Amino acid sequence: MNLYFSGFSLNNEQDIFQDIINKSDFTVSGFSYGAIKAFDYVLNCNTRVDTLQLISPAFFQTKDKKYKRLQLMFFNKDKKQYCNNFIQNTTYGSSIDLKPYLKHGSQNELEELLYYSWDKSKLEDLIDKGIKIEVYLGEDDKIIDSSEAYKFFKEFSTVYLIKNKGHIL
Repeated sequence: MNLYFSGFSLNNEQDIFQDIINKSDFTVSGFSYGAIKAFDYVLNCNTRVDTLQLISPAFFQTKDKKYKRLQLMFFNKDKKQYCNNFIQNTTYGSSIDLKPYLKHGSQNELEELLYYSWDKSKLEDLIDKGIKIEVYLGEDDKIIDSSEAYKFFKEFSTVYLIKNKGHIL
């Protein structure tokens, strides 16, 4: 199986994470927005999954409504500029070039990632099924609040908080 789900405004960028992604047939991985998709997939699939890897999961449930409305307003005002700024913040602190992986994200995708709420009971359900959850966070992330994400995920998973790294790790 070894499934990977891409981040917002990205497509097929999994080779960037080749040092992190478990190559097992029973691993599902996702980056940022793709972490939400990977999580939802594992919750609803009937096939064997041993490991769920959430790489810089989109974690905005600590952000207020005003922040989320402003993000959507800026996106709708100039989608191209918004995505360029988003990619610039995603790659902060690294020399990774995301141009080969770019695809324009939609308003629906942006709304989904901004308003997604990680559910503790669903994380516990995965643990009860014997699924190992790994979370990778960059300490200097400019997209999400990695310290809040760390606090949230640490009781359900093995969390790797990587020093001097941003969203793209």
